[in-house]
Amino acid sequence: MKGHDAAALVLRATLGPMLFAHGWNKVAGPGGLKGTTGWFEALGLRPAAVHARMAAGTEMAAGVGIALGAANPLPAAAAVGLMTVAARTDHRGKGFFVFKGGWEYVGVVGGAAVALAALGNGTYSLDGLLRRQHAGPRPALLAAGIGTASAAALLAMCYRPDEKPAGKPDETDQ
Repeated sequence: MKGHDAAALVLRATLGPMLFAHGWNKVAGPGGLKGTTGWFEALGLRPAAVHARMAAGTEMAAGVGIALGAANPLPAAAAVGLMTVAARTDHRGKGFFVFKGGWEYVGVVGGAAVALAALGNGTYSLDGLLRRQHAGPRPALLAAGIGTASAAALLAMCYRPDEKPAGKPDETDQ
């Protein structure tokens, strides 16, 4: 096994199952889809029920695609899109560290996805078996570009956070 193939395999075996587990948790975790829908409603994603299902499904599909090493750079682009939306809606303004609600986690996941797109899925992958290898700057730019553009479009169309009533301070202003 070449170092490149080993690196791709380790990254896929780490990132893919983690993404799948996060998507599965949105469906079958303690709050289930109802809890995820409520969370997305509070974040300002409208309609929240659609976004809860879409986020869960995309996370699980991207996780499987990354774990199997299929269709690079598309699953990486999905991961970038998911993390971009999460950074904007849930982690924005909370600093760097994830234990304070910051963007550290989503930044690392998005960066790892772009790195995997650049690295390619390697020989020990579905793409490798099908002799469909894409690696280098182009797949990395595609993953980053498609993911970020998709997130921007979704946010422009569906992100409607509640605003404070004019002239009324909230609890943090006092």
